Amino acid sequence: MTPSIAYALAALVCYGLGDFIYKRAAAAGLSSVHLLTGQAWLFCPVVILYAWLTGTLRLDLPAWWGGAAGAFLLIGFYNFSRALQTGAVSAIAPIFRLNFIVTAALAIGWLHEPLTAQKLAGFALTFVAGWLLLATAAGGKAPDPSARPRPPVRGPGLRVALATVMTGAGAFCHKLGLVAGATPESLLSAQAIVFCSAITVMVYAMTGSLRLPSGSLRHYGPAAAVLVGAFLFMLYGLKGGEASVVVPIAQMGFVVAAVLGVAVFGEAVTARKVAGLACAIAALLLLAIS
Repeated sequence: MTPSIAYALAALVCYGLGDFIYKRAAAAGLSSVHLLTGQAWLFCPVVILYAWLTGTLRLDLPAWWGGAAGAFLLIGFYNFSRALQTGAVSAIAPIFRLNFIVTAALAIGWLHEPLTAQKLAGFALTFVAGWLLLATAAGGKAPDPSARPRPPVRGPGLRVALATVMTGAGAFCHKLGLVAGATPESLLSAQAIVFCSAITVMVYAMTGSLRLPSGSLRHYGPAAAVLVGAFLFMLYGLKGGEASVVVPIAQMGFVVAAVLGVAVFGEAVTARKVAGLACAIAALLLLAIS
């Protein structure tokens, strides 16, 4: 196993735990903007302090690709957490983690990473998985035959689709920063500065206060901790590996979230959900071995 694959696998576990924490916070009634704000207020000083202590903090021009990633990720994570308020984590998280298709496509088209038959097959299976899982994103319950049919983009579906595209673009910005010579810690610090600044303005504009709900630390504290690990592991994987390989492996964290969602929240296990997960895993494996 190469170091880049090992880092990607470590990121996989952290991202999966993060998805589950987001769903737990949504189930407890914590708003998306409060969760992201509390998470950012912890995440930002921790990554900057870590970069400074390790001597890797260099906020030069290439590092601000991380700032661009922070803007994309703010849109992505906000819409992801909003989608989790009305959708099942075992369906929403797999769709969201298919954002690797965006990163892989950009890496192949812009950075000329090799396009193989396995990658093409993986992309095709990704779209099949997204179609299968999107139909279960309303919460995993069987539809009421007497209810009026809803367009597929309503509810959590549109939000998770936007979150998927924005997060995939953010991961690609990180790769561009690494290619330009930025350190992983500097990229993550620039990302944290932009994300934290923007979400602070956003929460004040939306609520008129910077006060976070009491007891919310038990949600945003663990979320910040696992995401620091997830991003650092993925960035170190990207430093020595192809974006169209490392990012897909890291995004397999949806399996962790889906299993926890079924085991802890008792979410429904349907044939369509199982088929969607199987297609997503097959797509990931094809991309990883390509």
